[in-house]
Amino acid sequence: MTHHDTTTPTATAVRGPVSRAWVRANPWFAGVFLLGASLRVLAVIGYQPALWFPDTYTYVVTAIRPRPDLVRPAGYSFFLRLLEPFHSFGLVVIVQHLLGLATAVLIYGAIRRKVLGVIAAAVVLLDAYQIQLEHLLVSDTLFLFLVVAATVLALRPPTWRKALGIGLLLGAATITRTVGLPLIVVFLVLYGWRARRLVGVFAVGALVPVVAYGAWFSSVHDRVGLVGANGAFLYVRVMPFADCSIMKPPADLAVLCDDRKVRPPAQDYVWDATSPLVRLPGETFTAENDALAQRFSMLAITRQPGDYLATAARDLVRAFEPGRPVYPNPEVYATYEFPEAIPAEPQTRDTLGVELARRYENGPISTQVIEPVAGWLRNYQSVLALPGPLLLLVLLVPVIAARRSDVLIPWAVAWALLVVPAATAVFDYRYVLPVAPLAFLAAALALSPAMSAKCK
Repeated sequence: MTHHDTTTPTATAVRGPVSRAWVRANPWFAGVFLLGASLRVLAVIGYQPALWFPDTYTYVVTAIRPRPDLVRPAGYSFFLRLLEPFHSFGLVVIVQHLLGLATAVLIYGAIRRKVLGVIAAAVVLLDAYQIQLEHLLVSDTLFLFLVVAATVLALRPPTWRKALGIGLLLGAATITRTVGLPLIVVFLVLYGWRARRLVGVFAVGALVPVVAYGAWFSSVHDRVGLVGANGAFLYVRVMPFADCSIMKPPADLAVLCDDRKVRPPAQDYVWDATSPLVRLPGETFTAENDALAQRFSMLAITRQPGDYLATAARDLVRAFEPGRPVYPNPEVYATYEFPEAIPAEPQTRDTLGVELARRYENGPISTQVIEPVAGWLRNYQSVLALPGPLLLLVLLVPVIAARRSDVLIPWAVAWALLVVPAATAVFDYRYVLPVAPLAFLAAALALSPAMSAKCK
């Protein structure tokens, strides 16, 4: 007896006209989306299997040997672990590129005016640095997708399922990058303002992954928290201005003073061997060293509040400077550019990370630069990227035009993603990239009709 499947042809017949009708109704977005997808295909072809970052090896070690790291939470390592059976970093970056495309779709779908939606989505689809970041083996693309998904869901009419989903998304974002933790507070206030009766549901959703991860971290390291480097990175924040002649620290803190007249880039204070913190006995991120750095940093902030605010503000302004000046040094700056050549062997002191990365890939991990495709991407990156002054202008639009509470959520999240790293650690260009789509989303909402009719 032959079984005739009548469902599949019917479903296909329905999907085909619906898809074509959607493209006809959204031609500009479809065109920009196709261009963004094409650029990502070029990245996959031009740089195989992926681009490496110093943080990558830590994530891979945690993925292969699950144990909470003291510096970086393991959310991205869980993501790598899910894909580990395929033994392909090339597949990892393909999935990251798909997450980038999905982020653009979420943003476009949240905006009522199609022209504004296309512009906001294009920030993700076409920005060369966004595409390059998706091709890096780092946590930022996953983090951006989770935060945008939570933000877009929060714009819709509230239900308990949506509130729970928003909380879970932000909890997952927090264990991917710890800057997600203050975002939970932002949502608690602003989403709670829109849906007071559901704030408890949201809080439960957000806290379940965070508390579970914190319990795992505590069981391994016998410390409370998600990471063990908060004090160390706050030390990085204060060392550009900390003056022990003004602070007058007690003897146990004085070991962290730096009397050099010309100080190194701030990042060096947690990684370079000349840093007073790195010279302390034991590992840099032991509980004792981190607590000492925390106390020293808080003393610097309380004794030199003006210098602290000026330093944090200076880093904040870097996001808006024209021309993308080189910062903090050419080596770090170059990691966010499509490279012309890559050393045959990974340039890292993390030999365990390299070994486990080769096990993950089940083969060599050196990146192959395929010309002329790679050259096309380098030329594209030299031309098309979001200017810093435009980002500032877009962030100011909701202040002028917004009349609705829903605009506040993406706007406040964008500013939090800018301010928190500048206030607690250090500026990095890759920290700006998640800000842009949220800023454009907020601006587009501020200039659009009310969303309630669309979101039901």
